[in-house]
Amino acid sequence: MSSPIIKIAKKVCPAVITVVVSKDLPKVEDFYSFPYGGKEYIMPMMDKGGAQATMEKTQIGGGSGFIISRDGYVLTSNHVVADTTADYTVILDPEHKYPAKVLSRDSINDVAVLKIEGKNLPYVPMADSNKIQLGEDVVAVGNPLGEFQDTLSAGIVSGLSRYISAFGGVDHQMQNLRGLIQTEAAINPGNSGGP
Repeated sequence: MSSPIIKIAKKVCPAVITVVVSKDLPKVEDFYSFPYGGKEYIMPMMDKGGAQATMEKTQIGGGSGFIISRDGYVLTSNHVVADTTADYTVILDPEHKYPAKVLSRDSINDVAVLKIEGKNLPYVPMADSNKIQLGEDVVAVGNPLGEFQDTLSAGIVSGLSRYISAFGGVDHQMQNLRGLIQTEAAINPGNSGGP
């Protein structure tokens, strides 16, 4: 008898995506050593061309997400896409990359909705979180570190209606999050936003 997690993985993984956050930043020309406090730090030397400085698209962050409709609506965490000046790209797989538009951000619930242009995309149908029960099995799916696709971890629902204060987002400000589902499934950096 095979594990129900295998069935979940086959259904969910095709719709789990990586969100890449990038910005136009001055090109790094070289690096220099900066001694401070008995330690040595490596600092980038930026192109000093002033208004004529060479800019290049630079990846500054990322996370996970999942497609929730065939026509390209994507759900992720707000803190993944909190920078309003950044560009966002959704990577479905190495051959399918889409520019993404942020339609909505909700910092209270740490949720954001993106839109990519596509048709007949794999998607995860939404369910009713009010039906979740304490002790129920849970699987977390994501693309941690932007490198490992379709990483699963399993656990149980260990708490419901949790409230926490967390620091996050581009501005690293405190956010009060309510109505959270606590799980013991391992979550790694880059899993944020995944189902």
